[in-house]
Amino acid sequence: MTIAPTLRAFLEDQGVIYEIIEHAPTDSAIESATAAHIPPSCVAKAVLLDLPREQHDHLVALLASDRRLELDELRDAVGEKPQLAHEEEIATLFDDCAHGAVPPGFGYRVDMIVDDQLTREPDIFFEGGDHCSLIHIEQAEFDRLTRRARHGRFSALSIDS
Repeated sequence: MTIAPTLRAFLEDQGVIYEIIEHAPTDSAIESATAAHIPPSCVAKAVLLDLPREQHDHLVALLASDRRLELDELRDAVGEKPQLAHEEEIATLFDDCAHGAVPPGFGYRVDMIVDDQLTREPDIFFEGGDHCSLIHIEQAEFDRLTRRARHGRFSALSIDS
């Protein structure tokens, strides 16, 4: 598998300048950073969340791979109490991606919130929809793609990193 078709179409439609970085198969964003020899603080991981609304809306939280999601801080940032989405929801929403290879919400019609820590990095890398490739964009492109997303502080440095 290569970059997910939905993600590819979105990036091309938006005229995004990007590079595909291939690496050995991995099971997590931080492992992808290691395999691709990229600082983990530059690799964005996407976490799909359920919002407690009647429609069960979703929200993708983007944070650096070496950080952990702080749900209490995220609740303060969004004004709601999101919960981690179930695997079935992730598979349904990201149906053209490998199981567990969640890219940002670009092109998937899901709202995003970006952790402020990611905005400090000169380059951003994120899952391409498989477990063997990362998409590399410069911060200016990332800023452009996330300008309508919510931003906030909702992560802490992971003890494991």
